[in-house]
Amino acid sequence: MIKIKSLLVPLVLSLLLVSSFFVAPASASVRGANLKVTIVETNPYPAKIGEYLNLTVQVENIGGDKADNVDIEVVPQYPFSLDSEANALRNVGVLNPGRTATKEFYLFVDKNAQKGIRSIDIRTKTGKDSPWSEKSFDIRIGTETFNSKGTVELKEVTSDPEVFMPGDRGTVTVTLTNTASNPTITIDGSDFDTNARIQAAVLRPLSDGIIVLDAPYEDMGILGPGDSIKLTFNVKVAEDTPEGTHNLELAIEGNSFDYNSRKNIPLKVDSSNVKVIPSKELQIVNGESTLEFDVANTHPNEFSSVSIKPEAEGIKFYPAEYFIGPMNQDELFTIEFNAVTDNLSNARRDSYEPINLTLSANYGNGINKHENIVSNMYIQPTDEIQGGSSGILIPGLLLVVIAIAGMLVYRKKKQNRK
Repeated sequence: MIKIKSLLVPLVLSLLLVSSFFVAPASASVRGANLKVTIVETNPYPAKIGEYLNLTVQVENIGGDKADNVDIEVVPQYPFSLDSEANALRNVGVLNPGRTATKEFYLFVDKNAQKGIRSIDIRTKTGKDSPWSEKSFDIRIGTETFNSKGTVELKEVTSDPEVFMPGDRGTVTVTLTNTASNPTITIDGSDFDTNARIQAAVLRPLSDGIIVLDAPYEDMGILGPGDSIKLTFNVKVAEDTPEGTHNLELAIEGNSFDYNSRKNIPLKVDSSNVKVIPSKELQIVNGESTLEFDVANTHPNEFSSVSIKPEAEGIKFYPAEYFIGPMNQDELFTIEFNAVTDNLSNARRDSYEPINLTLSANYGNGINKHENIVSNMYIQPTDEIQGGSSGILIPGLLLVVIAIAGMLVYRKKKQNRK
């Protein structure tokens, strides 16, 4: 029994050591560059038989390190082909963490291709000496025709957040409705059902800076008369996107080509944020004071989890951070901090130099966290004698002293006359 135990302990230690060798590379890969590839647009959609197809491929670095030299390569399969093998590869170059890049590829759809779903492979690699990573995507060719006469219309568009800030991620949700009111309709003496089919739906950006992160929806099924369906697309606004209303296009493939439609989808971008303004004089009297600020949400929609945190050398604030919570558009909130100087500040207070104050405003816009830094504000230290103002007390004492001295002189002169 003792011999078995003596053999078991080294065996367990050996297994733990071996497992650590396998774990280390996995953690290293998380820290390194990691690419996510997506087909964000096929134009036309669906692909047409015997015509060229414009394929827009997006690559995003979702890893923790920079990708030194990103390549994207399309590996076409029948019925897709390239006019030249040289056009199969596109170089992106350096791609930092969290950044995206798009490249276009032109493919030809064979004239003998059949309608349906076909696949295509896309390869990516992070650097010249890195291995290729491959992913397969489905592409729809042609469209099916149904005798149904239901019509799909865009009923509602919502976004979260309602108004994006540069750099934000969020969602755009569209509600599609079959506008038919009766189960059947008669046209030229023939009866047709009024079901509506959504064979495909794709959201395409029409301006720079707006990125759609999802592939097209396909085969969404049948909508009966009056039925609705919600489709949600993940989108991203680049950091350098200008303010204003940006347009996206929703392309819907319905029962047939006669029932296809394109709808304009607006997306608003605004960089206005939380403003913090002193509502009374910033001064600290005898080492302590109450500071008051007005906090305003100047953004066009509600912010969540708004909090304000002050910082100043030699001063402690209570509370250390003021949590406001949600703030509606144009809402104004007044907050107060009790400020107390520490011993070091009291020792240096004879200089009465203004103390630099910095405020940080933290808040959420949808799923996005933001921070504004408000600086170049100064707290003025002052001293006051307890029980009254020193400016009034000292002249008062002088008057009393003069009055007493006058009375003594008067009495002395009176005694001398006697």
